[in-house]
Amino acid sequence: MKFTVPVYCDEDGMYIAECPSIPGCISQGFTEAEAEVNIREAIRECLAVRAERGLPAVHYVAL
Repeated sequence: MKFTVPVYCDEDGMYIAECPSIPGCISQGFTEAEAEVNIREAIRECLAVRAERGLPAVHYVAL
């Protein structure tokens, strides 16, 4: 699966990465590269927990 993950720099200089397709899946890092590595791990862990709980892998919103 591929996900769109926006990465932005907050007011403290930390890079924040969020996977909007997976509710609550967010991570950070001191650099953009570190935030990208961390969000990959967060996505793996979030998907594993969702699978354990019988939840769908991603959250879809009907428009």
